[in-house]
Amino acid sequence: MLDLFVILERIGPVAYRFKLPQELGGVHDTFHVSNLKKCLSDETLRILLEEVRLDDKLHFIEEPIEIMDRKIKKLKQSHIPIDKVRWKSRRGPEFTWEREDLIKQKYPHLFNKSPPSNDN
Repeated sequence: MLDLFVILERIGPVAYRFKLPQELGGVHDTFHVSNLKKCLSDETLRILLEEVRLDDKLHFIEEPIEIMDRKIKKLKQSHIPIDKVRWKSRRGPEFTWEREDLIKQKYPHLFNKSPPSNDN
């Protein structure tokens, strides 16, 4: 949950216009109901707008913390190294398996340490 925003008006049966803060000036203020979810507020999940980092396409910028594990994914004719990456998240630990070449290209600082090696 980012924050609670004031509904300015209902636009037809399926859209709402919101009052958004200036920091969200690049975001259109009208949303279709399919993009909205009922919010049962949980203060532990609230994120301050200043803490949200977005790229130029308004996608969240996620930061990896460390490489937790390594594996070789075996396909029919190739072997692809993959890394288990721990991501920084306010909801607690989040882990995903990512292609090592892509992670190494985008976050080379993670490979200065010697992470655990696993040849599964």
